Amino acid sequence: MRFWRVWLLFAGVILLSGCGNQNGGTAHGGRASGSTGATGKTFKAAVVTDTGGIDDKSFNASAWSGLKRAEKELGITPAYLESHSQSDYVTNLSTLSDQGNNVVFAVGYLMEDALSEVAPAKSNTKFVIIDGSAPTAPNALSIKFREEEGCFLAGYLAGRMTKTGAIGFLGGKEGALITKFESGYYAGARTARPDVRMIPKYTGDFNDLSKGTELSREMIRQGADIIFQAAGKSGLGAIHAAEEKGAGY
Repeated sequence: MRFWRVWLLFAGVILLSGCGNQNGGTAHGGRASGSTGATGKTFKAAVVTDTGGIDDKSFNASAWSGLKRAEKELGITPAYLESHSQSDYVTNLSTLSDQGNNVVFAVGYLMEDALSEVAPAKSNTKFVIIDGSAPTAPNALSIKFREEEGCFLAGYLAGRMTKTGAIGFLGGKEGALITKFESGYYAGARTARPDVRMIPKYTGDFNDLSKGTELSREMIRQGADIIFQAAGKSGLGAIHAAEEKGAGY
């Protein structure tokens, strides 16, 4: 029951926003005071970030925010490990399991293969993957969202607000997940303004802030006065480009 309370709280925060390791970095976290489970031990929950890191002001940051909220509201002990490359995923998932965490969250669909390797071998730990498919192991499940629905609303707003009639979309890696963001955004904009012109760009990476800035500047030069981003840390480039351009963007 306690696992499901943490799972649901974590999912809610993600929706609204979010010991040493030789390869993946350092485990971080603090112990909550006075909260124990049925066995008298503090419930421990942890996050493995993708390569954007815990301070990406995006996906990973919102995931950590969810566990910190669970610490405050449910009294759990939270922790995280940062992945500096995709080769860290297996090590980080395994390390957090070995450290006795009751549940470990894998942040992002890029960890699907790693989780398929780790979860069956770590049957005493619950694993949850965000935006990815969980392996068919009894201790693993996934959290997925209807991203296109929220993006439709963002697109509708953009369609109503654009002065130039052109809007931009900045994506990270091209694939089925980010295409849902783009498609929902465009559908909403077309509903609000059928003649709207869409300018989509992809950085090819979720962590390339300079590429995000460069592509956003390009979209602005092509007439976009509103840019919607689904690009992780790369998406901060859209904000930088809008700040450079000034009022009206």
